Amino acid sequence: MTLRLKINLIVGALTLLFIVAVLALQLRSLRESVLEEVVAANRVASQMLNRTAWRYAAQGTPAMLAFLQGIGRVRSNDILLFDLDGRELYRSPPSPYKAGREAPAWFDRLVSPDLASQSIEFPDGKLVVRVNASRAVLDAWDYVVVLALGGALLLVTANAMVFWLVGRAVRPFARIVTALDQLRAGRFDVQLPALPGTEAGAIGAAFNHMVGQLHQHLETEKRAARAELQLSSSRELTRWIDQQIERERHMIARELHDELGQSVTAMRSMALSIAQRADAVDAQTAATARLIADESSRLYDAMHGMIPRLTPLLLDNFGLAEALADLVERTRASHAGVQVELAVELGGAQLDGDTALALYRAAQEGISNALRHGAARQLHLALEAAGPAVTLSLRDDGRGLPPQGPGRGAHYGLRWLTERVEALGGALRLEPARPHGVLLHVRVPLHAAAAALEQAA
Repeated sequence: MTLRLKINLIVGALTLLFIVAVLALQLRSLRESVLEEVVAANRVASQMLNRTAWRYAAQGTPAMLAFLQGIGRVRSNDILLFDLDGRELYRSPPSPYKAGREAPAWFDRLVSPDLASQSIEFPDGKLVVRVNASRAVLDAWDYVVVLALGGALLLVTANAMVFWLVGRAVRPFARIVTALDQLRAGRFDVQLPALPGTEAGAIGAAFNHMVGQLHQHLETEKRAARAELQLSSSRELTRWIDQQIERERHMIARELHDELGQSVTAMRSMALSIAQRADAVDAQTAATARLIADESSRLYDAMHGMIPRLTPLLLDNFGLAEALADLVERTRASHAGVQVELAVELGGAQLDGDTALALYRAAQEGISNALRHGAARQLHLALEAAGPAVTLSLRDDGRGLPPQGPGRGAHYGLRWLTERVEALGGALRLEPARPHGVLLHVRVPLHAAAAALEQAA
């Protein structure tokens, strides 16, 4: 049901109630008017007959009959003359007023007063005066008919005017409904013009503002979706680049260990052999050969120091726990006075290669930053598998984080490390430790590499 029809029905119902109330009041007034008129007419007739009936009655019934025939009808009364045997001798003629017409019986019962007839007894007969309000009731009925027709005309006119006025008033709402349908259909650029009327104008302005905000939110969501897609692609690219870099590092480390390491070992062996043979012949040649052997040893040691920094070969062969233990031992050996504690509780957790490598790089980067930028003397490294994730934490007693955050070199290393951990679905947190120092916390889900591959697919 439309708003226009609802308003019309409400106005029609109110108008009808008003007309019914007016008719009810008028019926009450008409009943009182008929009663007043009939009572007055009956009183006049009774007084007149009481004064004259006995005079004519003394002259006999014929004289009374002649008198009654002479006066005819007395307003709203029926006059009847009966003899001693009860035979009707005379009845007053009907009223010529609106002759041939009568009000409906139900209306007559509704309006007519209930009055008793009066009798005047005389020696040879009886005179009866009965109330007859038919003409007054007919006048009341004609008045009610006119009033009802006027009310019906008022009802029709009022509804027609309301229908037209409401149609003009709600015309802007049809445009609003059309705009809402277009919005529901997916047209988010729909706009309403300035609508007439205070309410319609306010609704139109609110609708335009809502559509504008919705358009902005949609654009923001589109940009966010594009940014997320680009970020996902960037993370996948970063992960692929990291894999390629690790592969190249692993290859270089293998080349250094297998090829260059053997060549340097062979050079040292040949230099020592030359020194032994030339010891008794040419002391200068022997000294030069020993110098070559010493430099070969230093080159071998430097090369073996570079290999773990390039790639942890122990990680592939013995796992993350052995690789971290080797990292701790090398840190103690290369930094005198630095205490490094290691605690590993993996239980039966199985780490995939990407997760293990990311945790190892986190420990390697954290130890390097603590020693280089924080001048730490005590470090505590812990690796623990709890539930569906594995966590690595590194706490040091260094100078802590600078006010402006990590230094420039540490900034790039941590950013690279953060992207690597997030690509595996994990999280990295760097915060001040109490009472001083830095706490590095890394959490990576188990089997994160497989989950990352499924998400990318």
